[in-house]
Amino acid sequence: VRKHSIYEIPFENKFDVAFSIGVIHHLADPEAAVGQLIKSAKPGGRVLIWVYGQENMGWLTRYFDPIRRLLFSRLPLGLVFHLSLYASAALWLALRLGLSRLEYYKLLRGLPFRNLRVIVFDQMIPRVANYWPKEFVEALVRNAGLEDIRLVHVNEMSWSASGRKPLA
Repeated sequence: VRKHSIYEIPFENKFDVAFSIGVIHHLADPEAAVGQLIKSAKPGGRVLIWVYGQENMGWLTRYFDPIRRLLFSRLPLGLVFHLSLYASAALWLALRLGLSRLEYYKLLRGLPFRNLRVIVFDQMIPRVANYWPKEFVEALVRNAGLEDIRLVHVNEMSWSASGRKPLA
């Protein structure tokens, strides 16, 4: 495991698997990031990304995301963490009152409050957060040159996309 900027991965044709979990959707240039992952994988190696999905996220992108962009992402982290208490309490209550139709909500409902708060806080702080439909995610990896592409709708809220780097 190495820690590097995804835009500056210093390896070429090195890894059997190169992956990014929860990063690509926060970047201004996701195409360049996927290109770096592919560059670092061996020919025939697998590249995998996990990103936020647009499907089933209408309420979040319509109501919460504008507040996140304009306010939360610009406030001091300590204040945002404090504010996450109230947003987490509202979500916790909504989950207890039946907001659990989707697999993701069912998963959240089973978490302790402190874990739920960390997830809410994580959603409040990024300056960039893209929610992409399946077609965009597939095009992102296909246009980067991957083959044998597989997409999985994770918990009905996000996408895992993987593909194989061509042999030649």
